[in-house]
Amino acid sequence: MVETLKRVVRNEYFPAAAVLALVVLFWVAGLFGGLSLLSRSQPPIATLTWLLFVYAAAVLTPLAGILAAADLLRRWWRNRAAAKAGSAKAAKTGS
Repeated sequence: MVETLKRVVRNEYFPAAAVLALVVLFWVAGLFGGLSLLSRSQPPIATLTWLLFVYAAAVLTPLAGILAAADLLRRWWRNRAAAKAGSAKAAKTGS
């Protein structure tokens, strides 16, 4: 179990996949009650602080998600191209 966890965490895809998962989790949580603070009576400064936080998160999380998805695709394409080059090189030397 611990070795599997170590292998997953050391995987080159892990950081970008974790960011993408957290972005999706943030937006799902927001869909299921993210505005609950506004339904309760709060001091204006608390409401303003919460709205500024939500605004910043709403702006930054899509950016983080796009960058994470782009990083995952870039790594996947790079590894795929390297595997093709390696198999082509092996086929060439094997002939």
